[in-house]
Amino acid sequence: MLDNIIKFSIKNKIIIGLMTLLLIIWGVWSATKLPIDAVPDITNNQVQIFTSCPTLAGQEVEQLVTFPIEQSIANVPKIEEIRSISRFGLSVITVVFEEDVDIYFARQLINERLKEAVDQIPQGIGTPEMAPVSTGLGEVYQYIIHPKKGSESKYNAKDLRTMQDWIVARQLYGTPGIAEVNSFGGQLKQYEVAVNPDKLRAMGVSIPDIFTALEKNNQNTGGAYIDKKPNAYFIRGIGLVTSIEDVKRIVVKTSGAVPIYINDVAEVRFGSAVRYGALTFNGEVDAVGGVVMMLKGENSNEVVKRIKEKLPTIQKSLPEDVIVEPYLDRTELVGRAMSTVEKNLIEGALIVIFVLVLFLGNFRAGLIVASAIPLALLFALGMMNVFGVSANLMSLGAIDFGLIVDGAVIVVEATMHHLGLRKSTNRLTQSEMDDEVFVSASKIRTSAAFGEIIILIVYIPILTLVGVEGKMFRPMAQTVGFAIFGALILSLTYIPMMCALFLSKKPSHKKTFSDKMMDKLASWYQPVLQKAIKMKYIVVSATVGLFVISLFFFSRMGGEFIPQLQEGDYAFHCILPQGSSLNQSIETSMQASRILKEFQEVKMVVGKTGAAEVPTDPMPPEASDLMVVLKPEKEWTSGRNYKELADAMMEKLEVIPGVFFEKNQPIQMRFNELMTGIRQDVAVKIFGENIDTLASYAKEVSEV
Repeated sequence: MLDNIIKFSIKNKIIIGLMTLLLIIWGVWSATKLPIDAVPDITNNQVQIFTSCPTLAGQEVEQLVTFPIEQSIANVPKIEEIRSISRFGLSVITVVFEEDVDIYFARQLINERLKEAVDQIPQGIGTPEMAPVSTGLGEVYQYIIHPKKGSESKYNAKDLRTMQDWIVARQLYGTPGIAEVNSFGGQLKQYEVAVNPDKLRAMGVSIPDIFTALEKNNQNTGGAYIDKKPNAYFIRGIGLVTSIEDVKRIVVKTSGAVPIYINDVAEVRFGSAVRYGALTFNGEVDAVGGVVMMLKGENSNEVVKRIKEKLPTIQKSLPEDVIVEPYLDRTELVGRAMSTVEKNLIEGALIVIFVLVLFLGNFRAGLIVASAIPLALLFALGMMNVFGVSANLMSLGAIDFGLIVDGAVIVVEATMHHLGLRKSTNRLTQSEMDDEVFVSASKIRTSAAFGEIIILIVYIPILTLVGVEGKMFRPMAQTVGFAIFGALILSLTYIPMMCALFLSKKPSHKKTFSDKMMDKLASWYQPVLQKAIKMKYIVVSATVGLFVISLFFFSRMGGEFIPQLQEGDYAFHCILPQGSSLNQSIETSMQASRILKEFQEVKMVVGKTGAAEVPTDPMPPEASDLMVVLKPEKEWTSGRNYKELADAMMEKLEVIPGVFFEKNQPIQMRFNELMTGIRQDVAVKIFGENIDTLASYAKEVSEV
């Protein structure tokens, strides 16, 4: 069968050439459509349920909200894990499903059970909602809204938050690929009715009367229409509140035919909702921002591109002295990662080409073999697009050019060797050249194909991995497998055709530089080989000894699941003593931000304290995340590297008393939390029935 493929390829050069051209077009087109990210998305298959309970303490949240929801969803099929967080005003439940469950089907199952759970939750406490369909890599674009210098006094946190909710977020929601625009910081504007207890008693009005009046007097109604020829008049009752004056003039009840208005028993004013989080910018102001969350399965580069295309239009809708400024842009990290991959691939390809030309001793032969590298890579990109494998450091970085060109080298070298055995030095005709290539390629192609198939088989165990391990390493095995399979096809079709067309048809018996170099290396190697054969027991003993020594050193080496990606930015997790107020956390966050901003390598520092409106990141009020955005490394003048700079920052932050800091990176921290519920790499979980006992043990562990 292989012989027939080789013969067909040599005899039908135009067909193989056209198929090669189609491969190039397909590969280039696939490269433009391929999802690109810095690392594989290893987030497990999960659905988050959060319930806002503004009036309840943590224990009541656990008893009245979290427990009923957990009981309702406990018997949903194919659940691997259920974990929850219950704290003041907030319940967050994470349901992890098996990997083969479709995420939308999982959400449908959860939604059906939530209807049962709502009936068990006391009325008025809160309504459970599902988090957006996103992942650990979903936070693709984060920005802040702030006034320009000189205009800070014109806008307060309430004004900026209104702009975020009603202008920026609403326009971003129409962008394809976006699951959620999560607002963070500022003060949420609301109408407040502050009742006067003395006036309530004097006028015989109760709090329920106030609630009922406000609810019933804030709605529009319809009343069909009146047919009055030649026109029809549609009846509407306009009752929606549009101003503070409207609220003041709402009638609560009548007393002796005299109406009692809201204004008679309460003060109506603008206020702000109770907030559970805040955002700071460079340690100077209480800012407002947003986190754009990408829909699961979307292409982050394309989504961010669409966001950036909308920003100029959004900016025109804002006041001239208010700007939207990004501080975390996923495309910057992806760009750095892909430039690293491109640089390594190009350098690797050039080294392989140089070695091929050097050892094959023929420039044409070296180029023919080297041309298989981009073609196999294009084939791999096409197959990655077909099977939905994203391009990232793990998938593209695993490609080995040595494995790719192995089959091509064997075919080309065998052809050159066979031509060198010809006694005649007359120039061959094209037909004779075709026969020479076929004979030489068919002799060794079976053994070469067998070797490539063995390499492919080696990757099969990796393809069987499941869970986080599978999501991390399966794309690597798939990409390498696609590239080797493409190289196998090329070595059977494209390489024999190119050898027949472009290798010199005039046999030469002169020794090339490559031949002389290999002869020299062989002359050095043969004496060593002969001595090794004579002293075989010593060689075997030395080999076993080295193996034992290597095992000893291997057992002393540290280990981790994957090497840490240098994201280019830092995320410092700041924890105050339990029970610290939100304002105290904000002040500490701003103090730490000012310290970090003193480093000349820092571009900006954005501090997130507490939880956002959509609590996908449910931090307590005493916790903050400091996102440290760094300048490009080429602009650093201190001479410190990435790790040394982080250590120097940690040392500076130690001047703040009573605060614990943990250094991390934005994506790494988000992955840790979504997958395990814990931000740090190492954590201790304590199980038991009594919450007070658990708290005492936790305190003991924290002091170790």
